[in-house]
Amino acid sequence: MTIKPPFYPIIYVRGYAATMNEIEETVATPYMGFNLGATKVRQDYEGKIVPFIFESPLIRLMKDEGYQDVYRGGNLIPPGEQAPAKSVWIFRYYEPVSEDLGAGERRMIPRFAAELRAFILRVRDQVCGDDAEARDTFKVYLVAHSMGGLICRCYLQNLCRRGARDAYEGAAEFRQASRDLELERLPAETLVAKVFTYATPHNGIDVAGHNVPDFGGLDRLHARNFNRKYMREYLALSDEDVPVNSLDDAFPVDRFFCFVGTNYRDYNAFFGLAKKGTGPMSDGLVMMENASVNGAPRAFAHRSHSGHYGIVNSEEGYQNLRRFLFGDVRVEVTLVVDEITLPKTIEDKVGEDRDRVHAAYNIDTAASLRGLNVFLNERRVKQESALRRKYERLVHEQRPVYLFSGYLLKKAKTAGSRDAALAFAIDLGIQVPIYEIDNKFWLDSHFEGGYVFQDIVTFHLRSTARKMTVRYALASEAGANTARHRVEPEDLGNGHMLYELPLGFKEGASRKPKPGFRGRLQVTASRWNAD
Repeated sequence: MTIKPPFYPIIYVRGYAATMNEIEETVATPYMGFNLGATKVRQDYEGKIVPFIFESPLIRLMKDEGYQDVYRGGNLIPPGEQAPAKSVWIFRYYEPVSEDLGAGERRMIPRFAAELRAFILRVRDQVCGDDAEARDTFKVYLVAHSMGGLICRCYLQNLCRRGARDAYEGAAEFRQASRDLELERLPAETLVAKVFTYATPHNGIDVAGHNVPDFGGLDRLHARNFNRKYMREYLALSDEDVPVNSLDDAFPVDRFFCFVGTNYRDYNAFFGLAKKGTGPMSDGLVMMENASVNGAPRAFAHRSHSGHYGIVNSEEGYQNLRRFLFGDVRVEVTLVVDEITLPKTIEDKVGEDRDRVHAAYNIDTAASLRGLNVFLNERRVKQESALRRKYERLVHEQRPVYLFSGYLLKKAKTAGSRDAALAFAIDLGIQVPIYEIDNKFWLDSHFEGGYVFQDIVTFHLRSTARKMTVRYALASEAGANTARHRVEPEDLGNGHMLYELPLGFKEGASRKPKPGFRGRLQVTASRWNAD
């Protein structure tokens, strides 16, 4: 069957199950959570509660993109029968571990990675059959939750580089496994187009500030899978200086998206103990700083690790997934701080000796699309998930602060919109911190919690075969939803265009607000799925 990019088969890899009871519950469900939706409430203009139903990622992929599942007659489509290219497959890796359906013996992540390779080859055989051209162009999308993302990384970073040696014991068995899994020549073709992870602990799991320990053979629940030292082993990192959350050049980092949860309060697994051990700046289990791959595109949502407010069964997660897989334009948004002025009382106190001043600024960000009822990205002070940057770093380094990456999809535009532009808006705020001078709080004439900058920036992006144009406007100047200022881009090469927008007070202003902010919002746009 012909595969027409970007519509590759999708393989869902679920997350961690701690106890055997949880494993049995997992294997008792056909879609392992990818079919779970949610009902969240919103208020209408009269204040009445109106249900908002998200059907599930599986159902929405069927409705929006024409995908199909592959269960027939009580099982997967039998080997030898052709499966549709636009299909969703569930990698049921816990089935051999189950006491009901398997041997009841725990397996390690490298073994799961080898089984994932075998599963990908099965999908290829059933989608492509004997069509040599289809087999040459065959790829899959890996979509994973939590530990499932680590299995995918072990597959990409270890198995496809080193073979099946870590998953199988014995030289003879290794040679046979390598032939069966087409790993005779290493590094092997991954057969993967893109990877999307929900709430994966790419840098391990920390509890109360400490990485989970590795108890070796005493670890009946296999929590060691999230211990950084053991992760280095099964990810087969090339050097001790390579970070645990690095893809280590095993897979294109721009094709590996990380969706990060920020709601720790609504995660109630492990009797609520997990969220007590992580607290704010986490999804209740995984710290936000541990939930992304180094250098990979990412976005954030006020969703918990799992449960009724979980990240997989969310409209926010689906919108990012759909656009990452099938979108037309990628945008990466960063903030550059050129100047931050201090309150006049502090300036009078320290003069030019700014090193005496210490502060941490909270940066609020939320990104929305026209006609969409959820945020594609959201990090807010009130949700205890805002970005924090120290005054010293902002002033002296002036490095761009990465905010998020997003993807625009032409066919997802609001049906009634007459404007051909792909429109999105960024709600950005930089909060006034509490200042310290000589390591003591400065409270004179100070109001903490206000904003040195706060506005909504609206963008209209128009893309043709020849060029992309961007217009923008600030809501404080032109009202919401308008974009009247055209931005001339800087060509970064390789199809990447940089659009830069001035924010805050003007450079060289004679009367600068104190405290105040001057900077630039940088939007890098490039075509997506164009190859």
